[in-house]
Amino acid sequence: MMIYEIREYTTVPGRLPALVKRFNDHTLGYFGKHGMEVVFLSVTELGENSNNELVYVLQFDSYDDMSSKWAAFQADAGWREARSASEADGPIVAKISRRVLSTAPFAPAGS
Repeated sequence: MMIYEIREYTTVPGRLPALVKRFNDHTLGYFGKHGMEVVFLSVTELGENSNNELVYVLQFDSYDDMSSKWAAFQADAGWREARSASEADGPIVAKISRRVLSTAPFAPAGS
């Protein structure tokens, strides 16, 4: 069973370019370093928060896998330094929404 974590980051007005830069320059590399698989990454172009929202989906093997990888990522001194440096001009993220999805209730076709 795989689980998927959807994260929606609403930025401080005008700070979406700084968040995109941080993802491109740092976050994605640290996700890779810690075995965090990004299966979707986008900015919202139409709808609520279309001027200041980044959305991504991570895939994990289990809740334990998700917890341990997030803990390692957040404890990484290089990531903490990169995050801090990216916020030298002020905060970037105003709000984070998070959901964890499971495909467990659905049997594969032909089962």
